[in-house]
Amino acid sequence: MAFAHAQAARRHGRPAMRTAAVALAGAAVVTLAPSATAAAPAGVDAQAQLQAFITDGSSTAAFAEVRQDGRRIWRGAAGTADLDTGQPVRPDGRFRIGSVTKAFVSTVVLQLVAEGRLRLDDPVEQYLPGVVPGGGAISVRQLLNHTSGLYDYLEDPRFFYQDEASLRDYAYGSRRWQDHRPEQLVAIGVAHAPYFAPGQGWKYSNTNYVLAGMVIRKLTGNSWQSEVERRIVAPLHLGDTVFPASETGLRGPHAHAYAKLPEGPADITRLNTTVADAAGNGISTPADLNRFHAALFGGKLLRPAEQAELKRTVPTGSGTTFYGLGVAQADFGCGPLWGHDGGLPGWGTLLFGTADGKRQVALSYNPYEGTDPSGLDAAVVDVAVRTLCDGTKAASADAAAGLAALH
Repeated sequence: MAFAHAQAARRHGRPAMRTAAVALAGAAVVTLAPSATAAAPAGVDAQAQLQAFITDGSSTAAFAEVRQDGRRIWRGAAGTADLDTGQPVRPDGRFRIGSVTKAFVSTVVLQLVAEGRLRLDDPVEQYLPGVVPGGGAISVRQLLNHTSGLYDYLEDPRFFYQDEASLRDYAYGSRRWQDHRPEQLVAIGVAHAPYFAPGQGWKYSNTNYVLAGMVIRKLTGNSWQSEVERRIVAPLHLGDTVFPASETGLRGPHAHAYAKLPEGPADITRLNTTVADAAGNGISTPADLNRFHAALFGGKLLRPAEQAELKRTVPTGSGTTFYGLGVAQADFGCGPLWGHDGGLPGWGTLLFGTADGKRQVALSYNPYEGTDPSGLDAAVVDVAVRTLCDGTKAASADAAAGLAALH
């Protein structure tokens, strides 16, 4: 499927891939202008941080919203939603949320735990017999916190792009339209040797969450999408949040995604996200994601026992980032914050906030695929620092590396 620089792709959990280490030669230069933003109270204004995403040409658009105690206190946008028409970005637009989907999936699994329908330390083999070699030694918990050792199917070479030719093939060929069944994705993952024995390390693997989605179906008889919609989307009235099947477009206002080619930008907005499945196929808005974060960390979706499991972390090796069950704890320089980042080719997302769910920021940006993404991690951290740390703290030197550990 999708193709992106290795470090940025894996950090986001995007269907992930590699390209050349340098920007593709001869690509067109696009001039972008900031769009209007809502007024912000003193101490909350991340417009300069949003502008940084597009200043060097590595992104075509960025927008974000900050909430405090359920009230929007700032939102802004920068860049161009449609390079053909010059339409400015709307800060309320929809976008592909990538691996932020994992937080929705893990919440459903934890609700099933609360209902007595499974235990976190049950083996995967109990629910999906014969699907995972050695599945008797891998627990559901190890799927959710990425300690299973299972190979990430999106690191298989068939999902990479390495050069201009393969990026063009992704943009104009048939790959973006292909259907993938979860069983097929898992089969690709388990065909590779595991990274380590179960519980003996930490490695981000999208295979884990495809399996979690399959466990949900096995226990409920419904797709994981149906259960997320019934248990989370509908009760929270997240009217702009969907988890599609094979539908390739985004309904409603949205920024487009692009690949940078010598002949000009290639629109890669449309995508069959069955390739991401329960690991990352969601679509949402900043407002909806912030409401979800507030409900999840405010204790409205899980009982205290399951809430404690959600936030029981394991080290990722970065020193600043720890992983729970579908959510991460990260230190951007002002103490621990909770959330996830995500991405798909041409899309990047950040959703982080305080442990009590009282304050959060949701960010969407559109990496210009085929350009050097090396500055994007720092730009993401700068938005988090400005909005969640009230701009009073300098970004931790290790904060961007901590986000990079989520791969």
